[in-house]
Amino acid sequence: MSATSGPGALLLFPGAGSSRTHSSLVALEKAVPLPVVRADFPYRKEGRRAPDRAPKLIASVREEAAALAAAADVAPGRIVLGGRSMGGRMCSMAVAEGLPAAGLVLISYPLHPPGRPEKLRVEHLRQLEVPCLFVSGDRDSFGTPDELDAHTATIPGPVTHVTIAGGRHELAKADGRIVEAVTGWLATL
Repeated sequence: MSATSGPGALLLFPGAGSSRTHSSLVALEKAVPLPVVRADFPYRKEGRRAPDRAPKLIASVREEAAALAAAADVAPGRIVLGGRSMGGRMCSMAVAEGLPAAGLVLISYPLHPPGRPEKLRVEHLRQLEVPCLFVSGDRDSFGTPDELDAHTATIPGPVTHVTIAGGRHELAKADGRIVEAVTGWLATL
């Protein structure tokens, strides 16, 4: 990987119910050989539990990506964006709206609310032209591996799936597998 190609930095966001200190995000920061920023959304920084609406969350992704590009001295299109659940989803929505990125790391992507498979969160997937990594448990109530395969087939960019056996949405005790999947995938970009 030359100094001007491949990923130059990694920006990670947590899921709705956690913060930037989530163990898998910390483990990724320690393992990834790039500048890594673990960011919180505004509601978390303000001490609130309920997430803001998507436009404010997406604006936060854009702001954090711009700040990381400047701090790491890399082009915005060399940043890999992503995170856990809602964090990854907001990053994917920002990229679908035109935010430059080298790729997306989507851990426990929430296809739909648990028990509500008709309430899909997939409309924007057709606009993702960057490489996408989906790391999910095979027992995730926010989307089964078959559902994920079916809906991510609409993504024009290259898609990689890593399924963690026995994993639920929180992927408890799977930090090592998550790190292995993400670092291995980043090396292919």
